[in-house]
Amino acid sequence: MKCPYCNHNEDKVIDSRETMNAISIRRRRECINCGKRFTTYEYIEKTPLMVVKKDGRREPFSRDKVASGLLKACQKRPVSMESIERLVSEVESVLQNKFDREVEANFIGKLVMDKLACLDDVAYVRFASVYRQFKDVNQFVKESRDVLSKKTK
Repeated sequence: MKCPYCNHNEDKVIDSRETMNAISIRRRRECINCGKRFTTYEYIEKTPLMVVKKDGRREPFSRDKVASGLLKACQKRPVSMESIERLVSEVESVLQNKFDREVEANFIGKLVMDKLACLDDVAYVRFASVYRQFKDVNQFVKESRDVLSKKTK
């Protein structure tokens, strides 16, 4: 394992434990060279789930891509990294349990939006604006109103 700070190849494991959903092992590591600590996650390798894009292309599912989208949506919001990681793990778990080989990109986007709506309204609207590719401000306003009306019910 390369240290993300100094690229040294040796580290020691400080702590190992299962994550809450028991689909991965979280390991705290310390670099032998620079002494900085970092976290890694270990997952069981399964047959890759292919994502069918809107244009018909297929690409392997990437939890990093989901996490990246969530990080952008949650930027400068009071959402912890732990919450984002948990949401990504929940999405991945649903996909692995429901699909064998392929999943439509739309299903993933809707699933992420549903889970994000429970986590943070602003992050939800940000994610929706990119995912649904809002063409003008009216779509943005409509989505914001929908979120507000759900909150008042």
